[in-house]
Amino acid sequence: MKLLVIAPFYRFFVKEHIDHISRHVDEVHVVVHHNKLSELSKYIPLGGFFEHVRHFTREKLIDMTDTPDNVSVHVLDLIYFTPDNRNRSLPDKISKLYFKHFQERFRFDIIHAHFTWPSGFVAYRLKRNLGIPIVVTTHALHKSRVEFFNKINALDFWHQTDAIINVSKKCYDLLKEMGIDETKLWYIPNGVDLEKFFPMSTSEARERLGIPQDKKILLSVGNLVEKKGFEYGITAMKKVVRVRRDVELYIIGDGYLKEKLKQLISTNGLNDFVHLVGFKPHSQIPLWMNAADVFLLPSIVENFGVVNIEAMACGKPIVSTYNGGSEEIITSEDYGLLCPSRDPECLAEKILIALEKEWNRAKIRKHAEIFGWKNITAKTLNVYQEVISRNEKV
Repeated sequence: MKLLVIAPFYRFFVKEHIDHISRHVDEVHVVVHHNKLSELSKYIPLGGFFEHVRHFTREKLIDMTDTPDNVSVHVLDLIYFTPDNRNRSLPDKISKLYFKHFQERFRFDIIHAHFTWPSGFVAYRLKRNLGIPIVVTTHALHKSRVEFFNKINALDFWHQTDAIINVSKKCYDLLKEMGIDETKLWYIPNGVDLEKFFPMSTSEARERLGIPQDKKILLSVGNLVEKKGFEYGITAMKKVVRVRRDVELYIIGDGYLKEKLKQLISTNGLNDFVHLVGFKPHSQIPLWMNAADVFLLPSIVENFGVVNIEAMACGKPIVSTYNGGSEEIITSEDYGLLCPSRDPECLAEKILIALEKEWNRAKIRKHAEIFGWKNITAKTLNVYQEVISRNEKV
């Protein structure tokens, strides 16, 4: 089988998914689009919201570490000013570049697009021209995005897509409510690499990172953007340290809210208790997770929350929110504790409970194994075979 993958990046969970799929197919070609204007962020201090542009430079989009021999990554360079999520012409631009550079060079059996916009719509255009069946994974589908799609008359896209993989049951139910043929809908969550994320000595991890051995450590990982809810986690810490002074929160990530969060930490007198440690390579995250006592994800909204299962694979309990994704992972208080979103009082309460509770870390790890890439890959390959089989019968 020859597989074409269209994605906004080749790193993190998308890379892991592709690399595991590659073990079961002949060839994988990955197409990633890149706005060359993003490179200006290396030289121009943008600040504020535009600081987010730094995440889309070429080097941030592609991670070629240990890439399998049968995986080829192709970057399509464009120049445009309107952000991806509001750029109605972007799928057409990417499609035209694809036809210009690749149409005559490759023949594929199936196309898999990660994220609906713009990747899914690019796949849809390729299907109309090439007749190749398409699978689309909806990583970030919510009602506001559906409203955007409705404005551009996207109903035909949903009906013509051969299979739609939803990483959350919430996304599955939303599409079902829209009247999409349920035989096209699949629920397959994101996965975790169990060979990279596994329990190790907490004291050893702390020693390697220079983290205090005598503290209770909370860890959060995510882009410093509004939907991640870090301001509520920081506010919760103000209440936590009133009860016990041996707790520290480390936040890994970068983004446009960095300065605002720094100010919030300072204003609340938390400089000794909350640490913004910046972006860390994904390869270092298992070490950080093993150094923690509890993983904190205070998000306002998540479509899944891969970091939850990564932390659980390291045997760590979670404190999170009812955000659309976490509650589908933390299905028992044996694995973690949940709060309403935007509720620092509840977060503080649950953090204190989590730090005192005796957790069965082997049980937490066992639950995470459900999300191992071996299981997720098998389910995805089943979708491919089903789609190809259906198209052969037509």
